[in-house]
Amino acid sequence: MTKALEFEIHHRLNGALARTGTITTPHGTIQTPAFIPVATQAALKTLTPEQLEATGAQAALANAYHLFLRPGHELIDQAGGLGEFMRWSKTTFTDSGGFQVMSLGVGFKKVIDMTGDGEANVTRKKDKLAWIDDDGVTFKSHLSGDTHRFTPELSMQIQHGIGADITFAFDELTTLHHDYAYQVGSLDNRTHPWAVRSLAEHQRLNEERSHRPPQALFGVIQGANYEDLRRKSAKFLGDMDFDGYGLGGALEKSRIGEIVRWMNEELPEGKPRHMLGISEPDDIFACIENGADTFDCVSPARVGRNGALYTKHGRVNIRRQEFTADFRPFDDDCDCYTCQNFTRAYLRHLFQTGEMLGKTLATIHNIRFIVRLVDDIRASIANGTFYEFKERFLADYYAK
Repeated sequence: MTKALEFEIHHRLNGALARTGTITTPHGTIQTPAFIPVATQAALKTLTPEQLEATGAQAALANAYHLFLRPGHELIDQAGGLGEFMRWSKTTFTDSGGFQVMSLGVGFKKVIDMTGDGEANVTRKKDKLAWIDDDGVTFKSHLSGDTHRFTPELSMQIQHGIGADITFAFDELTTLHHDYAYQVGSLDNRTHPWAVRSLAEHQRLNEERSHRPPQALFGVIQGANYEDLRRKSAKFLGDMDFDGYGLGGALEKSRIGEIVRWMNEELPEGKPRHMLGISEPDDIFACIENGADTFDCVSPARVGRNGALYTKHGRVNIRRQEFTADFRPFDDDCDCYTCQNFTRAYLRHLFQTGEMLGKTLATIHNIRFIVRLVDDIRASIANGTFYEFKERFLADYYAK
């Protein structure tokens, strides 16, 4: 394969923007819509690559910020790239590192304001670990305290060194507490110019690194809850030569569907769209219905490691007393390794005793649950039963 990415649309949902399709990269295909599990540091916590693959996952997403700090993108490049390094033969993604870098300013210890100058600032400046300007972001490592600086160019160099099939342009993470004027300035002075710089550096690196498979680059749309800014950002990036688009930034959960629709109505139809950081079933249905093709989130694995397992009737805390002598499978309807082999009593025992196997088995189940849900949504789009399936599933899941 000589192209970094190809995308083919197979089915469209009447009355909505949802579609099914196939993304093809040098390391395989992704049938969309698809959930992409997060392997932050070139690993999904507690799982081997074989266990992750057995969940039905078609790809994995790693984090450029964390891999920059440890072990370093140069070392991963020496190993042959992310897939070779972590022994994952399928498609790989990396995010730009922007979320983690800027959350050291925006989100560190519940920080709200990046600059320390806005009315929404609720933290002491000395607590912040990141400072933004129109050229890039200076930040302190949360591990060592060492000072680093990310620019669009360096983000692309890091991601090319890591070697993922699909990468993301460097953008500014804003919050809902930044006012409209700040959001405008963020788009005009940072996210959009940084997209131009990211794309130029990406294209240069693809030409320079011809010994590696070509990598794809997605531009990231911002604009918070503002329709004019979301559409403006989508139009600006949609006119550029990106391989796909990331639907990013802070937005109100209750409005997620309409905000995703604003962006996707402006974006070119023939390129894939990745929703960053969602995994709750109602959000999944809303984003897919309004045109999202892929999405990632750490939540299914994270809540699983804390003993919360998904069922069609909502999450269940496996530590509950009622499971002490319950020798049924955790979920009779689930085809995952955990539910096919272990009882509720055993899972509870593992968590009560702090055995790592409990975290592994819960993670396997939760990833499989979300992957299978999205597989079923994809099938419902193809066979014309999406709306019925959505109504039935969400009614059961949120019945409590």
